[in-house]
Amino acid sequence: MNEIVFEASPEMEGARIDKCISDYLDSLSRSYIQKIIKDGNVFVNEQSVKANYRVKAEDAVRFIIPESVEPNIPAQDIPLDILYEDKDLLIVNKPKNMVVHPAPGHYEGTLVNAVMYHCKHELSGINGVMRPGIVHRIDKDTTGSLIICKNDETHNAIAALLKTHDIKRKYHAIVFGNIKEDEGTISAPIGRHATDRKKMAVNEKNGKHAVTHYKVLERFNGYSYVECRLETGRTHQIRVHMASIGHPLLGDTTYTGQKAPFKLEGQVLHAMTIGFVHPTLNEYMEFEATLPEYFTKLLGVLRMK
Repeated sequence: MNEIVFEASPEMEGARIDKCISDYLDSLSRSYIQKIIKDGNVFVNEQSVKANYRVKAEDAVRFIIPESVEPNIPAQDIPLDILYEDKDLLIVNKPKNMVVHPAPGHYEGTLVNAVMYHCKHELSGINGVMRPGIVHRIDKDTTGSLIICKNDETHNAIAALLKTHDIKRKYHAIVFGNIKEDEGTISAPIGRHATDRKKMAVNEKNGKHAVTHYKVLERFNGYSYVECRLETGRTHQIRVHMASIGHPLLGDTTYTGQKAPFKLEGQVLHAMTIGFVHPTLNEYMEFEATLPEYFTKLLGVLRMK
């Protein structure tokens, strides 16, 4: 069992307990937290609570993450582009069109299937049986660097770094339009879309604090090649933020009505750089995932327009 204890902050006053835990430990999915609560593993002031419990400032919150159960997910011999590996973690360069973790009805061909085969039984279990080793993720059509944790201690340490924004994450993207500024910062809370629950949106009322720093790397006829540095890590953050300033990602059919005049599979977005202090070695490490071939070819086409 893995037990985590914290004191509710004044900012948590009145919020549901499942949301408070989700905010405290971003690496746990909301649905998994609700399962922990349903199983009677969440306590406030040493009393078991339900998911709709409203937190009071200075409440003593204790929750127990059960020992990981052997997932009923097949390990598959799928090639991995490994940028780094040691006994605690590995950094992979995820390809396009690969889902990070299984979901109901989609149990094969994911990154989890691949790392289960590669790592055998050496994966953290904190995020539940569907997400062994996964401490953060990127979308199916986003490529690039991801950290995979081999044990719970490393998982907790990396999750803590994510929470305090102490992991460097730089993405490269191509967006519609010519951005006037050479660089800028977008600070706008992100939450669920008011009417389409499959989408995220800038949500001033219920959104979570989100900050993206961007820099123009190159300008083309009608497009901009940009680098985006995440200060926070909300779902679809770069896609939502860039769309909010009128420069949605090329190929992103979810957040733009504009059709891309290129044969693309989803948004042109690549997790280029990831850097952090290794929790065991206590050394800063930084890794760069090479741009995928489709991205470099597209840049070549745009440079000739």
